[in-house]
Amino acid sequence: MLTIKDVMTKDVVTVKRETTVSELAKLFTEKHISSIPVLDDAGALVGIVTETDLVEQDKSLHIPTVISIFDWVICLESDKKFEKELRKMTGQRVGDICSPAVITLSPADPVSKAADIMSSRKINAVPVVDGGRVVGIVARIDLIRAMI
Repeated sequence: MLTIKDVMTKDVVTVKRETTVSELAKLFTEKHISSIPVLDDAGALVGIVTETDLVEQDKSLHIPTVISIFDWVICLESDKKFEKELRKMTGQRVGDICSPAVITLSPADPVSKAADIMSSRKINAVPVVDGGRVVGIVARIDLIRAMI
């Protein structure tokens, strides 16, 4: 049975929260990758940033629908969702646009677990963590290579 350790990419490109969006875009294009783990100064995983996070900066801003009744204004959508969307669209640093909730794998996990996670969560890559440190990353292409 193949494990994550057998298929993961060990030379992981990482960024910090302070990395600029411009530097991030350069990394995506130069390295031909779609997801990058975000590390703090101590090297601990604190998030993940994807091409989608970067592309979302160019999307149209959706203004929440409101209803005005007498002197009341009622939002029909979440203010927090609008705030989060606006923050992502105007972000200048990785910390502004990355996702802090990161699903991870262990090097000993079976490859099927990565396939299950990627399929069910609709994500392209999962960081591999061992002892609190990022030791690799598994992308869809790594799973496809394992089939050859």
